[in-house]
Amino acid sequence: MTHILAIDQGTTSSRSILFDGNLRVVATAQEEFPQHYPASGWVEHDPSDLWSTVAGTARAVIEKAGIVATDITAIGITNQRETTLIWDRTTGEPIHHAIVWQDRRTADICAALKSAGYEPMITARTGLLLDPYFSGTKIKWLLDHVPGARARAEAGDLAFGTVDTFLIWKLTGGRVHATDATNAARALIYNIAKGEWDAEICGLLDIPMSILPEVKDCAADFGSTRADLFGREIPILGVAGDQQAATIGQACFQPGMMKSTYGTGCFALLNTGADMVPSTNRLLTTIAYRLNGRTTYALEGSIFIAGAVVQWLRDGLKIIREARETQPLADAADPSQDVVLVPAFTGLGAPYWRPDCRGALYGLTRNSGPAELARAALESVGYQTRDLLEAMRSDWGAAADGVLRVDGGMTASDWAMQFLSDILGAPVDRPVVTETTALGAAYLAGLQAGIYPQPEEFQKSWALERRFTPAMDPVTRDAKYARWGRAVAATMAV
Repeated sequence: MTHILAIDQGTTSSRSILFDGNLRVVATAQEEFPQHYPASGWVEHDPSDLWSTVAGTARAVIEKAGIVATDITAIGITNQRETTLIWDRTTGEPIHHAIVWQDRRTADICAALKSAGYEPMITARTGLLLDPYFSGTKIKWLLDHVPGARARAEAGDLAFGTVDTFLIWKLTGGRVHATDATNAARALIYNIAKGEWDAEICGLLDIPMSILPEVKDCAADFGSTRADLFGREIPILGVAGDQQAATIGQACFQPGMMKSTYGTGCFALLNTGADMVPSTNRLLTTIAYRLNGRTTYALEGSIFIAGAVVQWLRDGLKIIREARETQPLADAADPSQDVVLVPAFTGLGAPYWRPDCRGALYGLTRNSGPAELARAALESVGYQTRDLLEAMRSDWGAAADGVLRVDGGMTASDWAMQFLSDILGAPVDRPVVTETTALGAAYLAGLQAGIYPQPEEFQKSWALERRFTPAMDPVTRDAKYARWGRAVAATMAV
């Protein structure tokens, strides 16, 4: 029987999921790993944790499914994006912990480049803003701060990679140093129009280009695993960053199609086809996927706090014990109260990009309680999503299809999804298969292996679990969104 092994390496855990020849989930294994916070605003991962949890869950899911390595046709990889590693080409040993995408230690580097006037050029070539979020300034920091690293890099002894590249290196026993176009596009040093590493930006950041991986299509030959890992060599045939993999898993192959993934944060992508659309609303222009040498672009907006706002209700305020309790609480909220939560706990993401902001509550009365806070928390995700989609529609300048496809843990809340549809004034589609990130990685590998259909046929297999349609009258919708806008403006003014 044909199987595809999807490796989904995330920010807090690693998962391995086996799909059969019909793209159905056969078995899943997951393992969490520690987060490291060596200083305020710093976030790191131990590379050995990334590798051990990936190798461990891959072996576990094969055993759980009761199959052997010869039953697996190929491997697809999807990963947390921007997280940065550098390792020794000979020994494979990392020179430092991985610097995670959330890490803010390079803010001063970004500020210096901005004040020197480099951001417009960098944005025009990479589609990205000068922000610590991306890999480029993390590479510079590692080369500047790890003793001897710069000399070793210039001598050709070191290799850089995002998590996908590190895993490919480990899986192939150091035979392959490669990434895909979607991960390269998040590095701040990749020209997404030309499809190549940018020598001038690398020069600005003092990054020797010899440390950079080869960039391949999302469905391509990334080498084969060491035979001793699973009992035989298995080809790695698909790679995409997590949000792009979710876009593929949601079958958003046509220009104008949009998807939004709700995890700790929220990431919305709008397929813009062959057009690399520059943003005037501080969204990111990025690569959605590259297949057969043809690049499809996207506009992307990120919300820092989505599902994390429910965790705050549980762990911070302790007004719920489980996430599912938010729905009955929100239903019980006093409709006459207009409590608004701006969840800027770690700043505001797109389209504001204000990392200095902090969270705020507006409209509290003596009668405000857990129910009103729960409703405000769920509504905040809908408001932020509308901010992103308004910006996307403004930048796109063409008619989006009007339907938002959603995935991620928070989409299990019918209340949150109905409010999302209400505040957008648009349909929200929740698919039958919600493991869209792993599904996208599996599909890429199976496409390259020749066992899964071309995108035109694959999108026909996308199945709707439920469509949420707007039930809120336009006057109420506009009034609520205007109140949100005032709350955000007040928060940014503090």
